[in-house]
Amino acid sequence: MKNFLSVKDVSNVDQLVELARSYKTNPLKDQKLGANKRLGLLFFNPSLRTRVSTQIAAKNLGMDAIVLNVGSEGWSLEFAEGAVMNGTSVEHIKDAAPILGAYFDVLAIRTFPKFQNREDDQNEQVMNAFLKYAKVPIVSLESATLHPLQSLADIITMTEHFTEKRKPKVVLTWAPHIKAIPHCVGNSFAEWVNAWGKADFVIAQPKGYELSPKYTAGAEITHDQKSALDGADFVYVKNWSSFERYGEVLGEFPEWMLTEKSFQTVKNTSAKVMHCLPLRRNVELSDEILDGPRSILTELAKNRVWSAQAVLSEVLRG
Repeated sequence: MKNFLSVKDVSNVDQLVELARSYKTNPLKDQKLGANKRLGLLFFNPSLRTRVSTQIAAKNLGMDAIVLNVGSEGWSLEFAEGAVMNGTSVEHIKDAAPILGAYFDVLAIRTFPKFQNREDDQNEQVMNAFLKYAKVPIVSLESATLHPLQSLADIITMTEHFTEKRKPKVVLTWAPHIKAIPHCVGNSFAEWVNAWGKADFVIAQPKGYELSPKYTAGAEITHDQKSALDGADFVYVKNWSSFERYGEVLGEFPEWMLTEKSFQTVKNTSAKVMHCLPLRRNVELSDEILDGPRSILTELAKNRVWSAQAVLSEVLRG
């Protein structure tokens, strides 16, 4: 694996899942693989699980990991071609990335969409600039459009929790929020579930909140949450803003918050509920769900270590 930016960089999803699960059983089995290798973790926005899990994964492989919060612990970067840098940006990516590429063997980068220009966000301006100028492998810790490490952990978790000899029904359902939220997790979850190919996949959201068909093609799309939940084995809950009216919040729709009542009139009352975290309790998900037997959020978060370790090991081998 040369880089890890999306599921398209993965030759076999099942093999990567099994590699991650093998690390879960024996975390230090490849502790010399990353010996004398340095991992640069660049954060353009806050993180808890992604930051810590990737550092643990790197340590398990014998790598030295150095974290840089770009803009607060380092200079703010300019990405525009031909920019006249008389504003707040102090250093251009053309100057910074080659140096970081010389300092590190692998760069892992986390950034968010700016919601200012859809084309810039969709073109992954930040990730592609590092790919172009750093000249070392790039691992996405979340980008303007995707969150592949999270999605790999999602697939690992569903694989562990479903042992029946049939396809599980997997539902991605929109949830309310108090502000505009990126599409990254929803896009990535859809892309990975479709690539995995082992589920009956449904996406439910209010009208106007449809994700880009670039990522959702192959899924059943509905505006009826109740029909989507019927027979569900896994329900992945996440908010996102409008894609068509880019970054806008079109309505609050509090009735879309998942509660136990949501499951009272549908089949398969044992459905497991997932969320990437962080989340706003009793806005996106009710306490009764989060603190009840449906929730596998903690198990999912733990699997972030093994998803990161599997990817880093493949990058090192590549």
